[in-house]
Amino acid sequence: MVKGKKKSSEPSGRKITLKMAKNALKVTVDGKRRLDLSNMAIATFPKCILKLCDIEELDLSRNLLKKIPDAIDKFVNLRLLDLHSNHLEQVPAAIGRLHNLYNLNLCNNHLSSLGLPHELGLLRNLRVLNLGMNSLESLPPSMSALKELQELGLFNNLLTQLPKCIQSLPKLQKLNTRSNPIPAAESPDVDRIQRAECLYLVREDCLCTDCLKRCKEEREKLDRRMSAASTLKKSMFAGFITPNSVAQENQALWR
Repeated sequence: MVKGKKKSSEPSGRKITLKMAKNALKVTVDGKRRLDLSNMAIATFPKCILKLCDIEELDLSRNLLKKIPDAIDKFVNLRLLDLHSNHLEQVPAAIGRLHNLYNLNLCNNHLSSLGLPHELGLLRNLRVLNLGMNSLESLPPSMSALKELQELGLFNNLLTQLPKCIQSLPKLQKLNTRSNPIPAAESPDVDRIQRAECLYLVREDCLCTDCLKRCKEEREKLDRRMSAASTLKKSMFAGFITPNSVAQENQALWR
């Protein structure tokens, strides 16, 4: 019996050629070059796409990737990197050299806290970061340096408390921490944070007297506008004849 090669238990995945990659290039509505290789059963990062390293957006989502090489730092112009729904267990430290990156999606992978490098804090232009649906128990303290971050997804992880580094993100507007084992008793603001569309990281007792007064005045203005809009809506429909009465009059004419 002829001995054959042992079959690898790892999925071989789809082979991506440079020609295929070039055919997958698109131009976004704002004129950026986007390489879309999503949902193509790719198990190994295709080295051929390094020849297209001048692109601004790279979508490798919904594949079988377990590793991203250090060569990812060749994509110096990259502003969006979408890696959601892969099998990643670790993010390379080289990702910290993508200084133009503003949107990073790592949702739905196999990332633990050890898989997030401290170099994430070097992404000073990052606006959107999605880490949802992983196995994170904490975040790197270096993330407190992401001063431009506006949206952060942490849903469906293993967080038992709100990471302290979040308090140092001055421009954070949206925070999703749903489906984490954060005890309500230990963190009384968690329920409010989970339901809120936006998170404002300033408490009233942290404001000076003038700022607090200004906020209350703006809130009262908003309440008055909503009340006025509600009154106007009622007055607009007050003189309308009800549908049933119109139907009755029409039926009388038809008879």
